[in-house]
Amino acid sequence: MTAVLDDRAARTVVGTSPPPVPPPDAPRPIRGVRTSDVLEIVGAALAAISLTSLMFFVLTPFSGLLGYVVVAFVLFVSLYALLVSMDGNRPLVADRTAATIVVALAALLLIVLVTVIVFAFVRGRSALANLNFFVEDMRQAGPLQPLTDGGILHAIVGTLQQITIALVVVVPLGILCAVFLSEVSNPFSRFVRTIVEAMTALPSIIAGLFIYAALILQFGVPRSGFAAAMALAIMALPIVIRAGDVVLRLVPGTLKEAAAALGAPRWRIMWHVTLPTARSGLMTSVILGTARAIGETSPVLLTAGATTALNLNPFDGPQVSLPLATFNFTRSSEETFIARGFGTAAVLLVLVLVLFAAARAIGGRGPGELTSRQLRRRLQRSERDRARIEATGASGASSGTADDEGGPGR
Repeated sequence: MTAVLDDRAARTVVGTSPPPVPPPDAPRPIRGVRTSDVLEIVGAALAAISLTSLMFFVLTPFSGLLGYVVVAFVLFVSLYALLVSMDGNRPLVADRTAATIVVALAALLLIVLVTVIVFAFVRGRSALANLNFFVEDMRQAGPLQPLTDGGILHAIVGTLQQITIALVVVVPLGILCAVFLSEVSNPFSRFVRTIVEAMTALPSIIAGLFIYAALILQFGVPRSGFAAAMALAIMALPIVIRAGDVVLRLVPGTLKEAAAALGAPRWRIMWHVTLPTARSGLMTSVILGTARAIGETSPVLLTAGATTALNLNPFDGPQVSLPLATFNFTRSSEETFIARGFGTAAVLLVLVLVLFAAARAIGGRGPGELTSRQLRRRLQRSERDRARIEATGASGASSGTADDEGGPGR
């Protein structure tokens, strides 16, 4: 301590200042795109394409588009990491390399999805261009008939009826079971969770065989759209239960504790706190279950049969769905039937998109987000409460004044 004080005193006497402290390293920006970043990506991409072309077309006997793309991507990632290492440290290289791989995989999945959708619409454009394709069935149209005859109205109606009946069964049962699994912890709930997790990988043919043996053979239910809907419900139910259980477990426990502290019973907490908070996630679970069931073919073929005529009664008679109609059309060797098959697949894609959009419109709002109608109703209730409070206060003030005036007389 004495040496330090003597050193400071000596510096003060001599007039020297302590050595300057070097500034800390500037933080590396994590947002924004610099010119050097763009040049590194472009340079690595051009070098990878050049080296791959040299390997495939000059130096080696390699061939094939898939191999070309794989080799070019590996070279691109390697060269990009090398360029980044010249201007950054090791964590930066790892971060940029991982980001490049993730973005490339996301782009690949997007390209595959767009390719599938565009391929279906392009191959089925000749069938989709005819209005009769949407308003007629196939009773009077055969493999040799032109595309101006026949349509898929029977398949559209069958799919809508079957998936509607399946959702009527799946949504309440799935949400109730998810609530049970998230709120109750005992050996039975753990057993149910294990069964549900096992059923998520249930083959669709097993569900169809179960409905065929249980409902059709045992109870005499005719092969119909209802039986097919029950098979689809078996396919969708475990998906809805499992996803709903996960979503309900993500609801903050503080919300439930606050409601319990206010004296709310357990069922009211679940109805007014937990379910509204998890509404968006529960709709996502319903979407996943619908996606699992709406594309199945074998359960519908086992339980509803196949028909070329329109059947509006889902409880009696065979009924076909869009996936089953697609299968029946595309297995034919006639070009007109193949075009109808791809057109049916395109219609199924549009139908799934409409169902998903409707589900998002119903459950897309987060907790606390109200519609304009709900906001108006809340404002009206607030106005009524304010008027009631003012009226109560005015009556209380008048009664107090009357008591004051009559007090001395008494």
